[in-house]
Amino acid sequence: MNIKKRSTTIAALGMVSALALSACGGSGESSTAGAETQEMTIGVFNGWPEGEAVSELWRAILEEKGYDVTLEYADAGPAFTGLASGDYDAVLDVWLPLTHESYIEEFGDDITELGAWNDEALLTIAVNEDAPIDSLEELAANADAFDNRLVGIEAGAGLTKATTEQVIPTYGLEEMEYLTSSTPAMLSELQTKLAAGENVAVTLWRPHWAYDEFPIKDLEDPEGTLGDAESIYSYGSSTFKEDFPEAAEWLANFTMDSETLYSLENAMFNSGEETEDYAPIVEEWISENQEWVDGLTS
Repeated sequence: MNIKKRSTTIAALGMVSALALSACGGSGESSTAGAETQEMTIGVFNGWPEGEAVSELWRAILEEKGYDVTLEYADAGPAFTGLASGDYDAVLDVWLPLTHESYIEEFGDDITELGAWNDEALLTIAVNEDAPIDSLEELAANADAFDNRLVGIEAGAGLTKATTEQVIPTYGLEEMEYLTSSTPAMLSELQTKLAAGENVAVTLWRPHWAYDEFPIKDLEDPEGTLGDAESIYSYGSSTFKEDFPEAAEWLANFTMDSETLYSLENAMFNSGEETEDYAPIVEEWISENQEWVDGLTS
């Protein structure tokens, strides 16, 4: 299976989004009906496929309702900074209470919680399904079986921080080489090792399409270093509810279970074709799930 590498751009934080604000429609009417199109910028974390999938889904939904939506890619820190400054209008991939806790502590007064849409999120250390270990307690003693390598993702990710500050010291993994680069690089390493029939250990998270695609398993974490299951939230700028009252209501009521999310992710990332334009793929997925999608704005 071909792992897509999504080219990303980090938005210049000094740029202010030009919002074409319009008066709200009457009860039951679209906020953009009969008015100038509203522009919305959604920040998307680099390398987080569930955030990319949901953001692409909502771009399609909102544009169908008359909005003009731009997706801007950034690492978590710049994305939260942009959201707090109003450069971004929304971010749809905030993990709480653990992964993005420090960002909420820093920027919470300047951003707006819109609601949780998935409560099955979990940080993990994953290995090949036939690996000789089942727990993080066993990893240090079997490091040689994994080439003394633990393959991570972006250096600024909450998962990377938890692995560095909690997992590694708790389980005595200091002698293993902990590689941080990017999520696409981690997935490429995972795919290569699995194809070669070799053991591999990577930092990962649920929900992620890799669990549908590859024969992998999570290592048990008896000390709870990666925390319990988390919820994934949508957050808006401080004025999001005033600027986009109808969209704010839709996002507040939005829920998506992991199986539905996997379906969308697989359509986007596992087609076997390289692309940076997911719009046609998402449009087709929507047509196949029209009743569910229509319920998001009804």
